[in-house]
Amino acid sequence: MTIDLEIRQAERGDLPAIIALFANDRLGGHGDTTEPEAFGDYLSAFEEISGSPHQTLYVAILRGEVVGTFQTALLTSLPGRGSSSLVIEAVQTREILRGLGIGERMVRHAVTEARENGASKVQLTSNVVRADAHRFYERLGFERSHVGFKMRLK
Repeated sequence: MTIDLEIRQAERGDLPAIIALFANDRLGGHGDTTEPEAFGDYLSAFEEISGSPHQTLYVAILRGEVVGTFQTALLTSLPGRGSSSLVIEAVQTREILRGLGIGERMVRHAVTEARENGASKVQLTSNVVRADAHRFYERLGFERSHVGFKMRLK
């Protein structure tokens, strides 16, 4: 089934809908909330991302509504002879619309961006509890390759 989906760079007015996607994520564990007092934190992050030449926040729009989001960051590092990687972060689709191809379209958009920017690879991380997401990424051609570690500072 083909759906009429638009993927575009996020705008400030999309922020409440993006926040709601993360706040409704039961597996994420990031503590996201739609409480008004938290909006300033999200706005600051949005403005930092928007002002960066190497990061982009996207939204997927279906029938005029934000139904998905993801972020990309282009990272150049010395290993690989100075190659660049496109990192995909914060992929989220409205839960009731999963399975319609929205996530696939968003990830394929990011892969196209990587190619257009001369990146040698696309990489992402996924929470260990997201078994469905892992199968999804593998179906799209991603391979499990590393073990990730985090240290919480706040």
